[in-house]
Amino acid sequence: MALRIETFDKFRGGNTLYKALTHPHAAAAGRALVDGLRRHGPVAVVDPYGAVGGFAELFDLSGLDIAGVYVQDIARIGKPVLGRSARALPELSGSGAGSVLVAAFDAERLLAQLAALLPSGAQPVSLDAMRIPAERLTNKQRYLDPLNFATNFALFRDTASVHTVIETANYWARYGSAGITLWYTLFDAHGEIIAEWSYTPPPGPGVLTQAHSAWVRDRFNLGDFEGQLFIHVAGAAGHDIVKYALDTYGDGDRALSCTHDANAWPSDRYAGLPAPAPGEKVVLWLQNSHAAPIPAGTIGLNRMGDERVVTLDEPIGPFATRALDVAELLPGLAWPAQIELRAGKHMVRPRYEVIAAGRRRIAHVNVERGDLRPNPDLPGLAETLGKGYLLPAPVLPRSEWDSDVLPTPMSTAQTDLPIAALVYDPAGNEIARHRFGCLARDHAACLDLGALAAGLGDGYGHVELVYDFADGGSGDGWLHALFRYRHRKSGHAAETSFGAHVFNTILTYRDEPQSYSGSPPGLSTRLFLRLGQDEYDTLCHLIYPASTPWLAHSATDIVLHDAFGREVARKSLAIPCSGSLLWRYRELFDEATRAAAGAGAYAVIRDATCRLFGYHGLIGPGGAFSLDHMFGF
Repeated sequence: MALRIETFDKFRGGNTLYKALTHPHAAAAGRALVDGLRRHGPVAVVDPYGAVGGFAELFDLSGLDIAGVYVQDIARIGKPVLGRSARALPELSGSGAGSVLVAAFDAERLLAQLAALLPSGAQPVSLDAMRIPAERLTNKQRYLDPLNFATNFALFRDTASVHTVIETANYWARYGSAGITLWYTLFDAHGEIIAEWSYTPPPGPGVLTQAHSAWVRDRFNLGDFEGQLFIHVAGAAGHDIVKYALDTYGDGDRALSCTHDANAWPSDRYAGLPAPAPGEKVVLWLQNSHAAPIPAGTIGLNRMGDERVVTLDEPIGPFATRALDVAELLPGLAWPAQIELRAGKHMVRPRYEVIAAGRRRIAHVNVERGDLRPNPDLPGLAETLGKGYLLPAPVLPRSEWDSDVLPTPMSTAQTDLPIAALVYDPAGNEIARHRFGCLARDHAACLDLGALAAGLGDGYGHVELVYDFADGGSGDGWLHALFRYRHRKSGHAAETSFGAHVFNTILTYRDEPQSYSGSPPGLSTRLFLRLGQDEYDTLCHLIYPASTPWLAHSATDIVLHDAFGREVARKSLAIPCSGSLLWRYRELFDEATRAAAGAGAYAVIRDATCRLFGYHGLIGPGGAFSLDHMFGF
């Protein structure tokens, strides 16, 4: 059963009330609040802002003797709330309630106004009873300020052979933050808290690496663990989402992968989950993001395009983790078939792990939107928006890597996918084009980019997926694909997935080209690049995509910082429009410069003239490598 709670809205952004109700450190207080109401019933519910429905989805109100639900907004009188017809607030005095739940935070003013309406002897209580500790709040004057809930989850584990590292930078400093504190809560597979700690870094834009699984294991004397790490940032400014790079690596170079941060807003469905290829095992990491258990039969899988859903007939406890072999539910389904995950808004963007020939790699699925419909204007926008929405990705050097692309439906309304793939060399010349035609929702059309890009010789380039309406079909701008890469010599693989945007045009369409801050058009770049240490080098593939012709060359700076955010060196680069540049840390900066940067060094890719799209990864000595898209701020 899907949770009936608003988590994210394209126009308003994330729902802060959702984050306040689901914060792990509000869970115990929320349960205590309900227990207290049970002891002092019957209960009158005052719902001034429509919050009680979400509260009831997350906290069990069964057995609660509800005397009535009361609202202020005249338009809501008579409408259903908690299965009852809402009454006008002045009727509260005749409810005969023993307690009154005011379903609101910062309710002191409203409680004072209600004093004259309370039934005799009734005890009022509000959601303020489940506020998180004050030291974790950025704005203590307004509880539902989004900056009070700068949070996220991450898959986090440490075993004898697999370790995880979360790394980011204090990007809040550039938005005026005077200083931050990071609060960490680690849940094991059963949803039990096994470690908690905090970290206050020096002020300024330094690197943040206080989430290394081996370090956590040693500090808290833990054995093997696999679960999820909850991250809360107090003192944030500018951004209420915790962005990070998550690296998974293994002893003996048998595991190496990186993934982007989890989307902090749970979705009903996720897509982009690949079925296993021959010899592969695909494990989906199901991680409950809430204090309420996920009932048996709620989580389900189906082949994309086939509405027959097979459910997991076991519950998942609060904040617990369940590693699910997709073959348990969908035996016989094989790559390049795709799987749709029915998650019911119970978890933030899940990760999946592909295990083959003793090697393992991690990637993430993406939010499948249910609010989109085909946009009839898209086919006619070519004259003004050129290529319009496009999705860029690397074609890695053909002498060493295989590169494949699999278009992935990412909206419940996408019944067809009219797509073409355009391959460009590093100088920005189109050298090949493949028309997929109008793909069906259940397609299995995986394209070998290496074969298509024969004109690159042994070198590299990039591909752009664009809409192609020559054979009909429809589009909504939410164009996605999964890109898979295999190192021929070692057999190690990596994969990444992302969605299309409009890039580098002065024109605007809806909310495109997107900007990191402010309104569109976004025509600048600021990307975070964590850098490999010890035996690991870093690769970075920067792509300069353009929906319409823009500046002939980028004006890109690679700014190297030490762990405290101090600039150590910078390199200036010029990337041709519609071209790309693949570079490595140890080639761009010499040994002396890298030594001056030291451990914990990171880079910022900065360009004030155009919007670049980047991919980053690590390369190990045995041929293992990782690759995923970068994040900006």
